[in-house]
Amino acid sequence: MSGLLPGSRPVVATADELLLDDLVRLGTAAGAGLEVAADAGIARRLWSAAPLVLVGADLVADLARVSPPRRPDVVVVSHTLDSRGLWQGAVELGAEHVLQLPDAEQWIVHRLADAAEGEGRQAVTVGVVGGRGGAGASTLAAALAVTAAGRGVRSLLVDGDPLGGGIELILGGEDCTGMRWPELVATEGRVSAGALRSALPRVDDLVVLSWDRGDLLTIPRAAMRSVLNAAVRGGDLVVVDLPRHLDEATEAALAQCTLALLVVPAEVRAVAAAARVRSAVSALVSDLRLVVRGPSPAGLDGEVVAAALELPLAGELAPEPRLDVMLEHGEAPGRRGKGPLAALCRRLLADLGIGSPRQSAQSSQSSQSAADLDAWPARRARPDRRARRNGTAA
Repeated sequence: MSGLLPGSRPVVATADELLLDDLVRLGTAAGAGLEVAADAGIARRLWSAAPLVLVGADLVADLARVSPPRRPDVVVVSHTLDSRGLWQGAVELGAEHVLQLPDAEQWIVHRLADAAEGEGRQAVTVGVVGGRGGAGASTLAAALAVTAAGRGVRSLLVDGDPLGGGIELILGGEDCTGMRWPELVATEGRVSAGALRSALPRVDDLVVLSWDRGDLLTIPRAAMRSVLNAAVRGGDLVVVDLPRHLDEATEAALAQCTLALLVVPAEVRAVAAAARVRSAVSALVSDLRLVVRGPSPAGLDGEVVAAALELPLAGELAPEPRLDVMLEHGEAPGRRGKGPLAALCRRLLADLGIGSPRQSAQSSQSSQSAADLDAWPARRARPDRRARRNGTAA
């Protein structure tokens, strides 16, 4: 996608009213505004700048005659594929695919969504799991996300533990408006990354997905997968606070993690409990590392615990002065940028290659327009014919 003009939109090249109706509807479902070219001349002018070109069967021959430059991401779309000239024209245009509606609708929605959101690198996803109850996994997850967001990294904190009390309480963000898990459990399929970030609560610079105070205690596997797939397309870092019991949502989350951190207090019983958690988690994530939290009543250090659990040591965490008081008062861990917890988070971010501060303008690129919210949940809206006559469809 390099070399495309900023803000360029997918192009639909067709004068077929029925085909255009269908493609604009699919664009709406994908959250993608479209440029409409009703003839080959207009399509030729928009050809090179568009992230994706959908060519209707009615304009394939005309476009082939004006010889637009060869480029990737050209797709021919038709309601019928029984024309020999259609395939010959598609070859002359260098089209990657020739698709038939309605069979290819889902594929086109996904491709339009990719084009609208861009294909930049996906976010690093870090799962944080406690080796035993009260290990401090939620505090570390929150501090890692807070530290990253404070350094200009586009970050999303996901609370994957329905019995954890709500990670937004740790952040002091329980009164922030936005969607919580109960409103997302029916989510399946593709979700717009921009719409997700716009719909969730924001605590300072950090986007958060947490729980309400209702009775919902489970997340379907499909919902977790859809939310995380959208999250990694819309930012630089996703941190998921996960429970020790591996339900289907936790398994789905771990399968999508770049890295998982196992937080273990430097205590003999905690190490014994963590060994069982390690066995379960390591079967689902390729990179599992250890964070050892002090102090140790028996004098265990991080290297000893790491050797006992046969895990690489990501870091050791010394006691944080007045951490319990700050959490009770709703001060997010790591917000001040001082102390052992913030220092550990900076080292972890540096190890992940996302520790350097970003330009504030880079974060602003993730802000979304109202169109993102309209795109989710996806609507099967009919196109505005006045917009079509003006050459655009949003």
